[in-house]
Amino acid sequence: MKNFFYFFTFLLFCQSFNAQNLTDATQLKRQGVINDTTNNTFNNRPSNTPKKLAKIEQYKIVSFKNDTTFVDTTLSIKKDYKFNYLREDNFNLIQFSNVGQTYNTLSEDFSNTETSPLFGARARHFNYMEVSDINYYQVPTPLTELFYKTAFSQGQLLDAFFTVNTSKQFNLSLAYKGLRSLGKYQHILTSTGNFRFTSNYVTKNNKYSARAHIVMQDLLNQENGGLTDADIDNFESGAPEFIDRSVFNPNFENAENILEGKRFFLEQKFNIINSKDSLSYNSLSIGNIISFEDKYYQFKQTISDDFFGDAFRSNDLDDKVTLENLVTKAYLNFNNNTIGDLTFNLEYNKYNYGYNSVIILQDQVIKSRLKGEVLSIGGVYRKSFGNFNLSSEAALNIIGDFKGNFIDVNVGYKINEDVLFNGTLNLNSTMPNYNYLLYQSDYINYNWDNSNIFKNINTKQIAVSLQSNKLANITLDYTNIDNYTYFTKNSDNQVKPFQHQTTINYLRVKANKEFSYGKFALDNTIMYQQVINGEHVLNVPQIISRNTLYFSDHLFKNAMFLQTGITLNYFTEYNMNSYDPLLAEFYTQNEIKIGAFPRLDFFINAKIRQTRIYLKAEHFNSSLTGYNYYSAPNYPYRDFTVRFGIVWNFFL
Repeated sequence: MKNFFYFFTFLLFCQSFNAQNLTDATQLKRQGVINDTTNNTFNNRPSNTPKKLAKIEQYKIVSFKNDTTFVDTTLSIKKDYKFNYLREDNFNLIQFSNVGQTYNTLSEDFSNTETSPLFGARARHFNYMEVSDINYYQVPTPLTELFYKTAFSQGQLLDAFFTVNTSKQFNLSLAYKGLRSLGKYQHILTSTGNFRFTSNYVTKNNKYSARAHIVMQDLLNQENGGLTDADIDNFESGAPEFIDRSVFNPNFENAENILEGKRFFLEQKFNIINSKDSLSYNSLSIGNIISFEDKYYQFKQTISDDFFGDAFRSNDLDDKVTLENLVTKAYLNFNNNTIGDLTFNLEYNKYNYGYNSVIILQDQVIKSRLKGEVLSIGGVYRKSFGNFNLSSEAALNIIGDFKGNFIDVNVGYKINEDVLFNGTLNLNSTMPNYNYLLYQSDYINYNWDNSNIFKNINTKQIAVSLQSNKLANITLDYTNIDNYTYFTKNSDNQVKPFQHQTTINYLRVKANKEFSYGKFALDNTIMYQQVINGEHVLNVPQIISRNTLYFSDHLFKNAMFLQTGITLNYFTEYNMNSYDPLLAEFYTQNEIKIGAFPRLDFFINAKIRQTRIYLKAEHFNSSLTGYNYYSAPNYPYRDFTVRFGIVWNFFL
């Protein structure tokens, strides 16, 4: 956390230093036109030459897949949905009581483009930034963004970001997202940090380009096992003596888990041919990607607890699993306006997952590691035909212990200026995550080796969507799943991994539509779900809905833009997954139904220049509609609280 404050102080110092060089372009900034303070460097102009002006569209954000957007300083209801710890719309998630804890998933998406297993402890990965989560930048002037939001008791959330182009050819960025929150219940402190450094470079003749990032992350959570069964009645009673949540004694108060990882990533590309005239375009390029990631998950407990069963030792329990993953990819890309954009790639993956010892049980020997290499081939094809857009990708493991493959095809058709149709087919076959295959623990029940038992999970998903501002945004997907793998309790009440032997079919339909009348608007999102042949294995609520009624207007001679309203979140009652803090995983249960409780949030959001201000009364109906709200069995959802935050952009 100290590094977090040092970094924040550094950004403020840079901001103050550069602010002294601002000119009289303040009025232009208010209009979304930014003074380009780097043009002297770019063009080597005399100091008395008038400076050019940069527009907001020049502040580019480039994703891992090279999709380009630009910095958006507007205020909208979609921005309100993303103003949270994850900084993304969490429609299909429900938070735990403290910021930085995990989320329970209300809807599952089985589309997958992986051919190898993933690291376990997936409940800790909601805020873990993968390669695809890292963006790169191109800006005409230095850009800073500060994201701040209050937390729960003795803590704050801050995401500070800074990027600059030292020349037109080279950009770098620094960012740190830090959180500390004590929480309302005993022993649920969260402390997390995500450091990111990115850079990208292109030569003046555009022959060579490179981009790289370094990401270091540590996500620590104290764990208490939730409320005891005896305290559930006390919580739901709403008695005044239990409104102070710190009076509850949880299942235990001596455990914590942590996920840490560091990744070094480099992508290089060299253009062999790059010719363009008025009639044709041809390019041929080669490239390579090198990514090395070292991560570990650790569960620590000072004294063993019957909550997890018998243990090999009584004190200082320490479960730690590591993964070292080296990925090297070489690719050849050919782009022609007749043939399209075609890429062939060859990928080498070296993995080393596991522990430092072998465990010998009465009926089984649990090996220490899964080590090996996987070689795969793949390709990407993209082409536009008038109003049609085709995008496809595929990969196949040809050498190695893990068999896997995927095919992903997307077809888009622009019917008119308002209506866009998309169809997607995703086929995937991959092994279950590492912690399903091999796990070791100081607790006897949490030891297994299924690496030679479990089969590939096979999924087939077809999806169609219709996007229209005038009509509605509608998405339908149907998924067929073979060998679905999940955690649940066995007949001895022990959490274990299982593979379902029957094919599961899963249907989802989601619709979104906003209705406007004058300065008022009603934004509605609803999802219907149905599971066939897996009702007690894959549990989801049948209906999820979110409805926001809000008012928008410019005030004070257009100096401020205001949005205020109420959001209702709701999902139907179902057998919600339980949370296991030792595995940091959710597991299926069929005894306790949770849901059918409304969550009402009142918000006031405002924009002044490039600053967005957010004030929200979260779950303000908590004392009015009954204390029966949970994020998982024995884990209550958040009580009524008021939180404040801002997003502030500086264009220098």
